[in-house]
Amino acid sequence: MKVELAQLAGRDNDTAYNLERTLAAIAGCAADTQLVMFPEGHLMGFPSAESVAEVAEPLDGPSVSAVLAAARQHNIAVAIGMAENDNGRFYNTTLLITPEGIALKYRKTHLWASDRGVYEAGDRYATCLWNGVRVGLLICYDIEFPESARALAQLGAELLIVTNGNMDPYGPTHRTAIMARAQENQAFALMVNRVEAGDGGLLFAGGSALVDPLGTLLFEAGREEGQFAVELDLNQLTAARQDYRYLDDQRLKLPGEVVERACGLRELLIPKS
Repeated sequence: MKVELAQLAGRDNDTAYNLERTLAAIAGCAADTQLVMFPEGHLMGFPSAESVAEVAEPLDGPSVSAVLAAARQHNIAVAIGMAENDNGRFYNTTLLITPEGIALKYRKTHLWASDRGVYEAGDRYATCLWNGVRVGLLICYDIEFPESARALAQLGAELLIVTNGNMDPYGPTHRTAIMARAQENQAFALMVNRVEAGDGGLLFAGGSALVDPLGTLLFEAGREEGQFAVELDLNQLTAARQDYRYLDDQRLKLPGEVVERACGLRELLIPKS
């Protein structure tokens, strides 16, 4: 499976600029690329509590519609983050968009300090079947909690897609976390981070990565913008799980109701505290 990681410098609260660069990156993908990934919140950047109502869009809004049209035109899947407006409730959301439509939606469940007061937390984890692989989505801070990736693994995930907005000095934290999440769940992990400066003096750390199901870092980007092609050998999933399966051997399962939905969508609902 060939994937391109679009490690870009977005602009906060500038959807037109971010969308233009998104569409250019999609158009610039190689003909055999199956998936292109963008950072956390890439379409709108990171809004504040004062700006989120103005910039957030529904899933059928103009920005997602434009990305969907590009996915269809270029016959490619797109993983991208956005500020979602669901009837006046706001979420930090990542979508997996295929030429057929939105295959998977995930609302960030672990809110970082700058998310609080802007977004509500999501209430479920979800996976879908895409190109014969079961895929799950996570966002940035989520990967610092082992339970997030384990929830997706309990749903059968073989590929963890992580949209990231990680800043200095925490780059090393996510380098360690993404390798651990892949290794302990025996799944591939793809992570794309933002680069350069954002509002409020944040300096985003880059380091977009591909990790195999044994936890080996196969690719790591630097701190500059770029569109990086990586390839996943899906046979490694079988090799990593040949001698033992962590999910079979674990003594404690995460709580929550598992719901099977249409078209291969599988969800784990987070219990209310």
